[in-house]
Amino acid sequence: MIQLLLDGQTLTFVVLLFTIVISLSCHEFGHAWSAKLYGDNTAEQLGRLTFNPLAHIDPIGLLMIIGVSFGWAKPVPTNPNNFSSFWASLVIAAAGPLANLILAFIAINFYGLAVSNGYEFAQSESVQIFFFWFTYINLLLMLFNLIPLGPLDGHYILPYFLPRRVSAIYRDLNQRYGGFAILALVIISYAGLPVFGALREGAQWFIGALRII
Repeated sequence: MIQLLLDGQTLTFVVLLFTIVISLSCHEFGHAWSAKLYGDNTAEQLGRLTFNPLAHIDPIGLLMIIGVSFGWAKPVPTNPNNFSSFWASLVIAAAGPLANLILAFIAINFYGLAVSNGYEFAQSESVQIFFFWFTYINLLLMLFNLIPLGPLDGHYILPYFLPRRVSAIYRDLNQRYGGFAILALVIISYAGLPVFGALREGAQWFIGALRII
């Protein structure tokens, strides 16, 4: 992202930074809210049941996003011993990506509604840039977090769809090597190989699929 500033694309940089902060905060709120829904108040007690970015943004993670376009927010703490349902881990994990999907849906259709009604502000190039990137980044975050590797949300979701024995093997392997695997994918991506190309294509597809106005 820092390259955008160096290239003089200040508006795009600001839009992306704002979008990432809001999107990550809503993502983590989704985890915290769904955890409380399933009987675990750990996140709420630690001040994470809020949309306030200050509660969710990790300063180092944000600096990494700005510097190398890959970072993180503070993970929402949970206590599985408090869960009131077998499905709690699945729902709590899915709630983060779902929050990003909802944000993308609202953004693209709000913009579409503004355009279809002829609102003048919607004709502004800066407004178009904002709504495109807000939608696109949220969809990328959703898809990226569904990857079932390392600490990403997908690793909580996949075991529910595997046979019990395979699920146990997967959990063990992911605990040992999942973090290294996702890091390797990121490094390979920076080396120039389009390992995340499917995510970008998926995000573009979702933009069209979500547009109802």
